[in-house]
Amino acid sequence: MSIPLHSGAEQPEVSFAICGVGHIGRRHAALVQRQPGAKLAALVDIRAELELELSAEFVGVPFFTSLEEYLTHGSAADVLTVATPNHLHASQAIAGLRHGLHVLVEKPLALRTADAEQVVATASQAGRLVFGVMQNRYSPPAVWLKQVIEEKRLGGIFMVQINCFWNRDARYYRPGSWHGTRAQDGGTLFTQFSHFIDLLYWVFGDVTNLQARFHDFNHQHLTEFEDSGLVTFDLVRGGTGTLHYSTAVWDRNLESSLTVIGEHGSLRIGGQYMDKVEHCHIRDYECPPLLPTNPANHYGFYQGSAANHVQAIEEVVEAVRSGGLCETNAREGVKVVEIIERIYGLK
Repeated sequence: MSIPLHSGAEQPEVSFAICGVGHIGRRHAALVQRQPGAKLAALVDIRAELELELSAEFVGVPFFTSLEEYLTHGSAADVLTVATPNHLHASQAIAGLRHGLHVLVEKPLALRTADAEQVVATASQAGRLVFGVMQNRYSPPAVWLKQVIEEKRLGGIFMVQINCFWNRDARYYRPGSWHGTRAQDGGTLFTQFSHFIDLLYWVFGDVTNLQARFHDFNHQHLTEFEDSGLVTFDLVRGGTGTLHYSTAVWDRNLESSLTVIGEHGSLRIGGQYMDKVEHCHIRDYECPPLLPTNPANHYGFYQGSAANHVQAIEEVVEAVRSGGLCETNAREGVKVVEIIERIYGLK
């Protein structure tokens, strides 16, 4: 989407209000405080008991127990970061946009395509920007992969295989948590693996001819949905692919990998978090040295995707402060929701 932004030689700091101060919300808050050109304006969380702890960690930053309270009584901010449970993302993003804020939304943008579309439409109507957090795109192997595909180094694409084998057990799915509920969490593809579907769409484009099988191996008493799945698809641009995913791995994450077989070569990005090039054999091409990938996000006893949120925040600050037209990834965020919804529609 393209929105004209204000211009000027001297731009003030871009201020952020963080809605949802759990593990990932705190990371956003800490990174905003360290980001040049950014300022932490407010923290919002329904858990009033967090106020004392947060006031010590983020000195002088006001705390509110609801988004409505902040929007009514809080000091003005430029950007609302939505890092709440999945089912709240769309409605809170829309509320922020209607209040005149730009919005940065943690994945997923919504749990329904119609709601994600409404977020984008509201941003357009309000003349504001909306961004999805798609941090895997910033990892050096992902940037390299996209360049290889765009330069057609592999020629025609024959096959793409994505494996996502993680651990999410009772240490993660705790009683009373929104995690694991169909209505609030949405499912494994939304909460754990939407970043990898985003990477698939970002690099290879849309998919069609979807087929899927789902299994619940060891989460029957922990979640209301599958812990594992096998998805096959065709690429609209040509080629075929598979997505294998699971949160049933014992004790710790095993693998996040992407393998491509093409007309002129093959490659594989692997590791626990798709963080390194494990194989590259392409005609008349050598893989260049890549910068190290940031380590995974640590959440105590479990880990998530690469900790690239700093790049996402930098992008938002630059976009809000710049003049002219700015492209955001919101439409692609809608597409990720739509692909997941299509997969789950096969149950």
